[in-house]
Amino acid sequence: MPKLLLAALVALLLSACAHNAPRNPLATWVPSTNHDARRPVLVVLHYTEQDSVQRSLDTLRTANSGGRVSSHYLIGQDGARYQLVSDLDRAWHAGAGSWGAVSDVNSASIGIELDNNGRVPFTEPLVESLLVLLGDLKARWRIPAENFIAHSDLAPGRKVDPGVHFPWKRLAQHGYGIWPRDDTPPAPVDFDVVQALRTVGYPVDDLDATSRAFRLRFRALADGPLDAEDRRILHALVQGWTIPADAVVQP
Repeated sequence: MPKLLLAALVALLLSACAHNAPRNPLATWVPSTNHDARRPVLVVLHYTEQDSVQRSLDTLRTANSGGRVSSHYLIGQDGARYQLVSDLDRAWHAGAGSWGAVSDVNSASIGIELDNNGRVPFTEPLVESLLVLLGDLKARWRIPAENFIAHSDLAPGRKVDPGVHFPWKRLAQHGYGIWPRDDTPPAPVDFDVVQALRTVGYPVDDLDATSRAFRLRFRALADGPLDAEDRRILHALVQGWTIPADAVVQP
C-alpha cells in the first residue's frame, strides 16, 4: 500500500475515533441505545468591546488580561460568522454567575460574541446574521425562548454586555428572549418584585445590581430604583404576557 494512502487511512481512523465518547477500560462495554447528546440549555450573548474581528479571534484563542477566554461563536459587523468551539464542548465565556437553577453557566450554555464596542448600535448585517444563527441553535437544541439571555443577566454588577444598544425587542419578535407586551396592566399593589426577578431567572443576592441588570435589558437604563414601569414589565413577564414568538416571520 502506498505510504501516502496509508497515511490518509490512518488520519481518517484517528478522526473517527476523536468523535467517539471515551470508554473506560475498567468496565466491559455493553452499549445501550438509550442515550442522547448532552444539550446546551442557554444561549448567552456578549459584545467583544474590541476594535476588530481579528483582534477578537486572537483573544478568544489565546487570553486577555483575566486569563484564557473563548466562545462558541463570533459574529462580525459584516455578518460573517465564526465558530471557535463545538456546541457540545464547554467554552469559557460566562464566568461567575447564574441563571435560574443553572449555576455553572459555561457547562450549560452556548456563548456568542458580537463585534461591537458597546457604544454604538449593532450593524444590520450582524443582527440579521445573528437571527439566522439563533434560529439554527433553537431548532437543533430545542432551547426555549426565555433561555436566550444577556451576559449582564447572569452576572449583575460584573458585566453589562451586550449593552444598551442591543435590540432585545426585535429578537423577542423572532422568538429569542422575552419581551413584555405594551398593553399589559400595572402590577398589583402587593406584587413581589424580588420573587418575580427570581422567577424570570435573575440571581437576587445583590438586589441593587440585579435591578440595574434588569433595567439594562428591558429599559436600557442602568441607574435608579425600580419604578412602576419596571414593576409592570416584571409582572407581564411572570404572567407570560409577552410578545408572541410568531409576531415576525423568521429569516
